[in-house]
Amino acid sequence: MTAADTLQDDRRCFACGPDNQTGLQMHFDYEPDVARCRVVPNPNFSGWSDMLHGGVVATLLDEAMAHAAIAAGVRAVTARLEVRFRKAVPIGAPLVLEGKIVGRRGKMLDAVARLSGEDGTLYAEGSSRFISQ
Repeated sequence: MTAADTLQDDRRCFACGPDNQTGLQMHFDYEPDVARCRVVPNPNFSGWSDMLHGGVVATLLDEAMAHAAIAAGVRAVTARLEVRFRKAVPIGAPLVLEGKIVGRRGKMLDAVARLSGEDGTLYAEGSSRFISQ
């Protein structure tokens, strides 16, 4: 039995866990195959001055795509993640995330995500493959 066979939500996920007070505290809204979130990054997640750390950017995109799988009614884990950084992400500015399922084949789901500012500025894009349990 693998972790994917027993996916359990302990509410402590670094990205979306409501019981993880040091995490990102992301909350998603859902449509079929789509998850959306607004988040304001805390200065504790900076890389260079006033810029969100690239690893946190990747986490935001990954989480948006994972929640798109949840919106599709599937619990899944990331098998592959690709990130395209477009612009430095400012700390303290409201951000908009959208993840979407774009393909399914057996236990595999393909997803994409976008990280933008409220003004539409595109900061990063991601694509991924997830494996469902």
